[in-house]
Formats: sequence, C-alpha cells, structure tokens
Amino acid sequence: MSDYTQMWSDLGLDLAGHDALLSVLGGAYQDIFLSQKNRPEGMEYFDFVMSEVHGLRIKELMEARDQGRIVVGSYCVFVPEELVLAVDGISVGLCAGAEFNFEGAEEVVPRNLCPLIKSAFGFKRGLVCPYLEASDIVVGENTCDGKKKSYEILAPMVNDLYVVDLPQMKSDSGKKLLREEYRAFMAKLEDKSARQITLDSLKKGIAVTNAKRQAVKRLAELRKADPAPISGLDALLVNQIFFYDDPVRFTASVNALCDELEERVKKGEGVFPKGTPRLVISGCPMAVPNWKVPFIVESSGAVIVGEESCVGERGTRWLTAGDGTSVEELLDAITERYFNIDCAVFTPNPSRLQHIEEMFGSYNARGIVHYSLQFCHPYIVESGPVENDLEGSGIPVLRLETDYSQEDTGQIKTRVEAFLERIHKE
Repeated sequence: MSDYTQMWSDLGLDLAGHDALLSVLGGAYQDIFLSQKNRPEGMEYFDFVMSEVHGLRIKELMEARDQGRIVVGSYCVFVPEELVLAVDGISVGLCAGAEFNFEGAEEVVPRNLCPLIKSAFGFKRGLVCPYLEASDIVVGENTCDGKKKSYEILAPMVNDLYVVDLPQMKSDSGKKLLREEYRAFMAKLEDKSARQITLDSLKKGIAVTNAKRQAVKRLAELRKADPAPISGLDALLVNQIFFYDDPVRFTASVNALCDELEERVKKGEGVFPKGTPRLVISGCPMAVPNWKVPFIVESSGAVIVGEESCVGERGTRWLTAGDGTSVEELLDAITERYFNIDCAVFTPNPSRLQHIEEMFGSYNARGIVHYSLQFCHPYIVESGPVENDLEGSGIPVLRLETDYSQEDTGQIKTRVEAFLERIHKE
C-alpha cells in the first residue's frame, strides 16, 4: 500500500468507494477548471491543493493529531474558527457537495431532503470522506429544521457530535443565546483538547482567521474590475478551499494570487473580454465539488463576479474585533461578528436583500442569479420576495432551483442563455 492508501485504510474508509469518488472528482476538475483559458498562474497552488485534498492535507491532519492537536469538522460558517485555533486545534469543512451514495443516505433520511444534508449522510454511510473520519469533534448547528433533526440521526454514526443552537431572530435575546452557545462550545473545545483558552491564544486565533478573511476580501475587490481578472469558477474554488487548507498557508497563497491579479488589472487583462455580462450569484452555499451552475453560467457567455453565499461574501465579509482586554470581551466580539451573518434562517432578514443590492452595484453587475438547492426551504421561500424586490428596483433576476445531479444541466443552460439575452436587450 502507498502511504496514503494505508492512511485511508487506518481511517476506516471504503477504499474502493473512495477511489471511485476521487476518479470522478478528478475528471470533473479536469473538465471544468483545467480547460479554462488564460488562468492566473497563482491558481496552480489551488490546483495542487485539490489534487492533494484527500492526500497530503489529510496526512497533515493525522500528523497534527499525533502531536496532540484536535481536528474539528463542521458544516457551517456559524462555527467560529477563532475558538478552534485558540486551543491549537484545526478547523476543517466536511464533505457535503456531491451526489454520492444517496441510496445509502435515503435509508436513514427522507428522499425529499436538502441535497447538502443527504450528501453529508451519503459520504458518511459510504465511508469516503477522510475529513469526517479524521475529526475528533463533528460540530453541527441548528440553522434549519432539516439539519436540526438530521443531527439526531447522525449522532450515533460519529465519534463526538456537538450541536450549537442558533437563534432564529436578530434580537437581543437571540444574541444572548448565541453568546452562551459559543461559551459552551469554548468549554467543549477546552475539555476535548485539554487546553485552556487564554487572552493571548484567542487573540492569535482571531488574528489568523481575520488575515484569511482579509485575503479573500482583497480577492473580492479585484473582481470588481472589467475585464474580470479571474473567472467566477476559480474564485469560487478559492472560497471553497478556504474551509480545508492550512489557514496561514492559504492566506499567503491568496495574497500571492492577488498580487498577480493586481498586475492584470493594471494592464487591463482579463479572463473574459471587457464588457462580458457580469453576474452575482446569490443563495445557497456551494461546497466542493458543486460547480454545476457556475460552469453553466460561464460557458454560456457571462462571468460571475461575486457570490452572496456562505461560500463567498456571507462567510467572509465581517472581521472579528481583536482588541479586547479579556477573553470575555473577545467572546463578545466573536458573537457580534457571527450574529451579523444574514443567513436565510433568520426571520425577518432584510440585511441579506440589502447586501445583494450593494453587491449588484459595487461589482457593476448586470443581473442576479438566485440559486437554491431543492428542499432548502429557507432560501426557496426567501427567493420570491428577493426577486420581487430586486426586479422592482430594476435589477434582473434569474431564479434557479436545482440539486447535485447533472440531469437538468440542459434546462438550466437554456434558461441562463435566455436570461443573458434579456440582459443584452436592456
């Protein structure tokens, strides 16, 4: 066995299923990303990360565990990486972005369930996600009813499931609830790691996490240029790898990419011709390897210049204030930062609509693609009012509801092309 194969075996993965998954993933990556023209050279690092996403990165996690560090896996941006880093832990996103082993998932969860949730169960029951198997703690969060009830089923399948309760309204009592949940999560991390969170360790965790966000925010600013210096697909990939890679190495790599993009902008160089229709995609998160809709959009004559999504600006636009003089003050700052996230789970949720409108203007976009996963009720329900308000303000909107399968790609492409024709006429 190779080093990686032995490692995967030690993690208890189904090696045949895992090999099949990597083969499909590699083929899709080749077709979608490596076929792009005029890609920035800085994307070579992210190509390497994807080639080693189940290899070298998992090896790093296992070595860290051997050194006494804990690995904390999660499915949501409401899990504070700052707290994980404060106990010298490693925060990683878990597999939930592909239609894999849905048959196995549907043995324990309903068929008409959000594809993201079913994907998480498919990966677990198929024993093919090394991040999940390498996690010392799996952190869930009550963002929606589907997740809330599904965690009851997932709990006996993993070593240590910890669920963070989230408020459903932006109120004083909601913020108080979130702070107490984060305090309890701190205690869980301290107990699991046998390390105490101190003022210095928490400041360091905040600084590392903020630096990572600032690098991605710098990338977002450069995407405002016309012609776009980077494709929406490549920018999405960077935002996806945000959840997997070593944070310090990731930050340096994104900043190196941005240095290159700044030179492109100065020279007026882009990956698409100047004047290519610019779109912002809004709605549900897109976890690796969910690249279907962006690929269709950008192969239809448009460029995606921003993502109003958890895997995008919703997850990175705010920094955490790191100037507190006690752990309690820093916990307040963390709570404030995460309470700002305008997930569709909140009701009412006017700040999200405001952010979409702001992105439309600041990125010089021509339209909004509102993307919802099937059975993701918070975003599907919110899509109607969002479309009505934006269209009432003269902002073209295309609502897409889909899943992880490829069966509707032709239909989606037809609708995208019709939407672009509408934009060209206006």
